[in-house]
Amino acid sequence: MKLAPVAAFLLFVSSMVSAPHAMAGPPRVTPEGQLPEDPRTGPLKDLNGYFPFDVPTTREAWEHRAEDLRRRVLVANGLWPMPEKTPLNAVIHGKVVRPGFTVEKVYFESYPGLFVTGLLFRPEGDADQKRPAVLCPHGHGGRLQDHGPDGVLTQIAMGAERFEESGRMPKVARAATLARLGCVTLLYDMMGYADNRQLSQQLVHGFKTQRPEMEGKENWGLFSAQAEMRLQSVFGIQTWNSIRALDFLESLPDVDPKRIGVTGGSGGGTQTIILGAIDLRPVVAFPNGMVSTSMQGGCTCENTTLLRIGTGNVELAGLFAPRPQGMTAANDWTKEMMTKGYPDLQHLYDLYGKKDLVLCEPQTHFPHNYNYVTREVMYQFFNKHLGLGLKEPVIEEDFKLLTAEEHAVWDTDHPEPEGGDAFERKLTRYLAEVSDRQINALSPGSDDYRRIVGGAWETMIGYGEAEAKLKVPVSVVLEPQGGRSSGDSVIWIDGIGKAGLYGADGELIPPAAQILKSGSRLVTADLFMQGEYLGDRPPLTETRSVDNPREFAGYTYGYNHPLFAQRTHDILNLIAAETKRGAKRIHLIGTNGAGPWVAAAQSVAGDIEGKTVIDTGGFRFADLTSYRHPDFLPGSVKYGDLPGLVALLSDRPLWLAGEGEPLSERVTTAFEANGTELKRTGAKGLPDGAIDWLLK
Repeated sequence: MKLAPVAAFLLFVSSMVSAPHAMAGPPRVTPEGQLPEDPRTGPLKDLNGYFPFDVPTTREAWEHRAEDLRRRVLVANGLWPMPEKTPLNAVIHGKVVRPGFTVEKVYFESYPGLFVTGLLFRPEGDADQKRPAVLCPHGHGGRLQDHGPDGVLTQIAMGAERFEESGRMPKVARAATLARLGCVTLLYDMMGYADNRQLSQQLVHGFKTQRPEMEGKENWGLFSAQAEMRLQSVFGIQTWNSIRALDFLESLPDVDPKRIGVTGGSGGGTQTIILGAIDLRPVVAFPNGMVSTSMQGGCTCENTTLLRIGTGNVELAGLFAPRPQGMTAANDWTKEMMTKGYPDLQHLYDLYGKKDLVLCEPQTHFPHNYNYVTREVMYQFFNKHLGLGLKEPVIEEDFKLLTAEEHAVWDTDHPEPEGGDAFERKLTRYLAEVSDRQINALSPGSDDYRRIVGGAWETMIGYGEAEAKLKVPVSVVLEPQGGRSSGDSVIWIDGIGKAGLYGADGELIPPAAQILKSGSRLVTADLFMQGEYLGDRPPLTETRSVDNPREFAGYTYGYNHPLFAQRTHDILNLIAAETKRGAKRIHLIGTNGAGPWVAAAQSVAGDIEGKTVIDTGGFRFADLTSYRHPDFLPGSVKYGDLPGLVALLSDRPLWLAGEGEPLSERVTTAFEANGTELKRTGAKGLPDGAIDWLLK
């Protein structure tokens, strides 16, 4: 979906200096000794922030917002476009019978060689018709969570559990009861738990420190800068596992694919929210313990870059509307849901005339849980919305727990698959190859390329109404000589800020002076964290991160725009200002490291007449080895790196400098397809004759 032109947004450009062309040296905008006032210099947002849901006033406005949100979720998960679904090669074995239900061990391949493991619970007896099904993701207690004989007594005493036997293992009790109620139920392992050990629990849930040996363009692992720039994450892999788990349930001959529900608690609640947001197959959901305007999920498995920038779990849960959705509030980060979050979801559902289809039951006398009391709320909800037809109240019953052997998916006849570092590298390489094939199959310049690659870059840059309302505190406008004006504006962005347009003698460099002599208006700026933002400090070599000792990009860039995107926002706001002023044409120049920012800005700016000159300096995102590099941008490598971005610029003439031979075929194909002029200079820097070409 193409963003509206930047001029459609209200723009603020503050502290702008309109300077005569003869002014020596770059003019200072903020008073000496002071730094620019910019809300972006304040504390970064983290997972413990406040995430309210501002419900649009109309259903149409919400559905427009929901379309953008779904794309954000898909992009953040590395699932835009959705990968090809390979054979599951499912194996079901080791049947165990309990009164009212059976249990079988299951494993299948979500990606070739990557296994999803779990237990399949079925109602006892042969089905005379297809049955409803329920997918049960779980959180950090694991499928094998066991309160133990003493712990369950404590749970019973506080009213949280009912039975000494089955109450010990609440996740198994949930699945077993759903089977007794008539549902085919898959309780599958989160990565790193129980039998899903190809990626270790320490890696998936306990990652703390960047691993130099797992970085680089050849042998990278998860959590590396390379993985983040390819949108490869444990969060995204787990989401894919959930999608394939739905595929598995649908493939069973006794399952009615039109009656599938999903429910999980804590980390499983997060998985339920995300799956429901992007997959239309579940008809009812019960995401427990994570729909909140407060803490959004503390584990690395519950976070990924780009996901919650400008949104949060309540709004993401809203993507399930108007399908029935239930949850409870506990004495944890969900304790304010009855006044903050639930009323907003009710309002959203009311836009569809279905306010009664969303439920939040207050259980704030319990801590974080998916206990017997909460499960009972879910059973009644699923009984109604899966059409089980059971007399209410539906009551959970006790059963004999499975033995360790009955729980274990892997055995002598079903050996555990490979794992470890070598497997991790093999997996990331496979994901890259699949993604590269999909992107390379798109014809640059085509509508599909613009929708998929362009749509991804729009999400990665994230320029919306909130960003368009930000001020550009340090901008300079130089008017043409003698009051004569061509009506054109030239926005020139340099890698060191506005000082890059001035020589050592304090005078404008000749190409900049030439622009003014031509009668064009010249606009430049210190973008965010350039020039006057730095005071006496040198240019940034490392960006800020949130106050968290774990070196994970998702904790920072899951909630905050990367610096690359913020600088792009500034350029877009300068473009919008010149558009609002009525500029006849708006030309763009990016030099000395600013070329990629200018390219990104043009790619999402809409239809702006003019020409562009970009010096890439041979830059490639893939060469970065740290998620704290100032030019780090999640997803940038997945979507074609800089050539993939430049291919989106074929709607207006471009002079590309700093690119050696041969020029990327992706770029040339895009410009040829659109019949747009493309000039190239191999040398770095502003090409000779570029200003003449730009202004003619």
